Amino acid sequence: MEKALRFDRHARRRMKWRIISEEEDTLTLSSPDKTEQSIKGRMNVYKTIGTRYIKIIYKKFSDEVLIISVVDKS
Repeated sequence: MEKALRFDRHARRRMKWRIISEEEDTLTLSSPDKTEQSIKGRMNVYKTIGTRYIKIIYKKFSDEVLIISVVDKS
């Protein structure tokens, strides 16, 4: 992603609880296995990294990408 990433407080908490790194987030956003539209102009992206299946919910703005939530769906 070329735009700056900003993490919502909810996303930061989820990353901490599920031990998901910013590198895994960046990898998921840059080359997702699956992408789908969500509500309120948001996007869902999915990526398998090792044994984990990560889902990221984000919204694009003109100057940044806001990460709303991060989930380990494994």
